[in-house]
Amino acid sequence: MPWFVWLLAAGALGVAEFFTFTLVFGLLAGAALVAAVVAGLGIGLLGQLVAVGVAAAAGLVIIRPIALRHMTQEPITRDGTDALIGKRAEVMQEVTATRGLIRLYGEEWSARAFDESLVIPVGASVDVMEIEGATAIVYPRELLP
Repeated sequence: MPWFVWLLAAGALGVAEFFTFTLVFGLLAGAALVAAVVAGLGIGLLGQLVAVGVAAAAGLVIIRPIALRHMTQEPITRDGTDALIGKRAEVMQEVTATRGLIRLYGEEWSARAFDESLVIPVGASVDVMEIEGATAIVYPRELLP
């Protein structure tokens, strides 16, 4: 079979994948491209069929399950105030169980201590443990005396 027939098949399968997004047609398109390369090298129809079969089987059995697993995972990135949890901040006004002020990414945030018995002095480095509304719940990076 001529190589350009395999390219036409790959293009048609690629279009089908674009509209279905099943990851089947795209892998079959890749297999058709492999067959086009084999045909372009002058290998006969039997070799082309073996190449397309092996490439399709490898794609559907090995690559597709891995790709589907990656597509169903939750994104790792956090946004909004969730992205601030675990970040480092500097105490601007003494932080107690009820009030305080920190500088977090160049912005001033109201804060309170994660441990109600702690009093965190000005200049101390703290980690943001939680965000409650517009208040950061913080814990000192180094244990205070």
